[in-house]
Order: sequence, then structure tokens, then C-alpha cells
Amino acid sequence: MKKNVLFICAVSLLVACSDNDNIGWVATTPDNSWQTQDVKQIEFAKDAKPDAIIDVANPKQSIDGFGACFNELGWTSLGLLGESDLDAVLSELFAPGKGANFTICRMPLGANDFSRDWYSYNETDGDFEMSNFSIANDRQTLLPFIKAALKYNPDLKIWASPWSPPVWMKDNKHYACQPLNTSFFNSIGENGIKPEQVRSEGMNMFIQEEAYFKAYALYFRKFIEAYRAEGVNIFMVMPQNEFNSCQPFPSCTWKASGLNEYVGKYLGPAMSEIGVKIMFGTMERPNPALVDTLLTDPESGEYISGVGFQWAGKRSIGDIHRRYPDLTLYQTEQECGNGKNDWGGCVYSWGLMKHYFNNGTNVYDYWNISLENGGLSRWGWSQNSLVTVDKDARTYKFTYEYYLLKHVSGYVSPGARLLPVSGEFSDILAFQNPDGAYVLVIHNANDAEIKPVIKIGDRVFSAPLKPKSFNTVIL
Repeated sequence: MKKNVLFICAVSLLVACSDNDNIGWVATTPDNSWQTQDVKQIEFAKDAKPDAIIDVANPKQSIDGFGACFNELGWTSLGLLGESDLDAVLSELFAPGKGANFTICRMPLGANDFSRDWYSYNETDGDFEMSNFSIANDRQTLLPFIKAALKYNPDLKIWASPWSPPVWMKDNKHYACQPLNTSFFNSIGENGIKPEQVRSEGMNMFIQEEAYFKAYALYFRKFIEAYRAEGVNIFMVMPQNEFNSCQPFPSCTWKASGLNEYVGKYLGPAMSEIGVKIMFGTMERPNPALVDTLLTDPESGEYISGVGFQWAGKRSIGDIHRRYPDLTLYQTEQECGNGKNDWGGCVYSWGLMKHYFNNGTNVYDYWNISLENGGLSRWGWSQNSLVTVDKDARTYKFTYEYYLLKHVSGYVSPGARLLPVSGEFSDILAFQNPDGAYVLVIHNANDAEIKPVIKIGDRVFSAPLKPKSFNTVIL
């Protein structure tokens, strides 16, 4: 019996395990999440014609892990819960072998769109020596959040990216790039940006001068050192979130050439000195040439250990993977939905997951861990989350997207390999764990039960998949 199946039986993640076949099976539908299925319904027939063939002889990329982002509004929402409920949520997300098994997560370096408000770690104009650098804000939210997660998984890996530098380092002297579009952002109000401060994609908002570059590299270093002093190790940083996107919340547009100079001459050497990796991105545009700018540069390319993609960047990840097959690729922020957390959003997320893994992704990070019902950001954007909290009742609920992610992350171990799938039925993600066990995540999008025949290695099986269901089968 394979090691991980024994473990799954022991902790009752999949209660129904067959001593003869070493199988586990769990399903989620719109009406019932995470229901153990009777494995006796699985039929084996070697002579049956397969609808799907899983190629175990030619595995693809390795899977390094799964996670989400530590945001301030995630912590303030979870802070509404009682201690036992908070522990239950964090244990489910981070405790190894229990629930989602998160192993690699993201955090903002300063304010982002799901912060309580705008802030940075140093708003003293002209403080190039970073004498007034402080993470005092984070001690109220992000540090408690991360430390609470580390209690359940001390080996959790964390990487960080800024949404905006301190405003005095930007040519418009404002945290945002454009006014709030009240028709889209739920009529939340204004952000105070003036017409002359508005910028656009394709501009370097960061001041392109050596003194500012040096100070910003020092800003990153101070952040790493301050977090290390708190017992939190940041293993990797990214120079800018969505560097092409001009947003009404914390943001900063850069040209790829500007980031190339910053990474190659300043941030790269500064992070190398303290043992911190650099990921390029996040790439939110379908233009792989923006990545090539850094990867082909002899200075900055030396420091890039991975590239992160999100949103429209998904249309460039395949090209980068084909041309740089050994480069670590991150899905850095799953698209955020609309705050309804409905089944349709879950199915859409499944499509994203398949696209990213089938195009070389090694790490898959969700976005918001937890939000109050409705998922409203400080700047008025309603988004989905893994957990929703009822502010009045002070109760919580795991969403469909949480269970979808758990269908994969709960069983795919770091070091697993993606397996190619072919045939008429392709609504499958297949993996082989380091211990040899197979993890199949299968979607039935139909309104009726289906029973596809699946060939994996020398085994051919079929199982009755409930209408509109996600299924994880362990073999």
C-alpha cells in the first residue's frame, strides 16, 4: 500500500479506502462539498476503450506547492471569529496533512488593494538612508496573520511584492495611478488623485535616478531584515506587482527597461547579499517580450529565479515555458471573481487551474484567503475568497473555490509531477506524487451523471461522477 494512501486513511481525509485497490475518492457538488464516495463503485476493466489516457511515462513539470496571499483584510475578517473558529480555519489551511496543505504563500510589501488603507514603510520625503523605515503597521495585521499560520506550518515559504513604492519615490507623488471608476468600484468615493497626477501603462512612474534606485533596494533589504527580526523569513521578492497596470488603488507602472535596470544594478545585488531570490513579474499582459527583456540581459537575468503570471499574463506563460523550460513559473494571483463565491466562479477557476498547469506552472497561489461577506476591498472592488466571514453572526464558511483548491492541493505533494492527459475526455488534472501514488482531479461539467473510462499506466477504470461535480481519486 502506498505511503500517502495509508496516511490519508489514518487521518480520515478519505474514509473509504479499499484494502484491495488502495483507492480513495472524494467529491464536491453545488449541494454537497467534500463528500467521501464509495470506492466500490469504481470498476476496473482492462479491455474497455478509454475516453482519457494519462501518460505516466512522460511526466511534465514538478509541482512545488500551493498557497494564497496574506492580506490585511484577510486578517481583520478572521479577527471577527472566536478563538476556536480561528484555529479551525488556520489549521484547515496550513496544518500539513489536514486540509489545503498550503506550503508557499504571498504577502504585500506595503499596501495593496486589500489593505485597510494606503501606507508604506517610509513616507519621509528624501529619506534615502531609510532612517525612518518602520513595519509598525504590519505588527497590527500581517505579522499576526503570518505568525498564526506558521504555528501550524513552520516550514511555510513566503514571498513578497510591492504594489506601490513610497509616494515620494514616484513622479506623481500619489499611491494610485488613476481616479476611482465609481461605476466599477461600487461607488466607494474618490482617492484624491488630481488630473496632473494621472499616469498610464508604458510609463516609468518610479523616478529613474540612481539615488532612488539605491534607496528602494535598501527599502527591500530593510523589509527583509525587519521581518527576520520578527521570526518570519521571506525567501523571495518580486520588484513590482502588475507593472503594466494603472490602478486607482496602490500601483506603479514601469517599463520593462526600467525594471531591468533596477533589478540588474540595484535590487539583484542587494538581495543576493542577504540570500533572497528574485521573481520577475507579476506579468499581467500577454506579451512574453516583457519577460525576455530581463531574462536575456546578462546583468538582471543572473538574478531571476522565476517568473510570476496572473490575469492576461496567462496567455504568455506557455510561450515562456517552451523557451525557458527549466525556469520556475508561478501562478501568482488567481483571478478574483466578483464577491459572490458561486459555483460558476468555481468552474471558471478550474479552467484557470488547468490552463496554468498545462502550460508549465510549478506554483499555484490563490488570492484572498478570507473576506467579509461580499468581499469588498478598501477601494470598492468585490472579490472572492477561500473563506467568507459573517460580520454580524461572527461565523465563517469555506467557499466552493476553497474546496476546488483543496481537491488538488490537499493531495498533490511538493515534488509531484504533472502527467499529460489525452483523449476525448480531457477535463482532468493528473499528478504523480514522489511516493508513486497518482492523484486525479476530474470534473463532470454535465447536468447528468457520466462514467468516463480512464487509462492510467496499466489500469483502466471508470467511476460514476455526479452531475456538476469535482472529484479527487487517489490510486
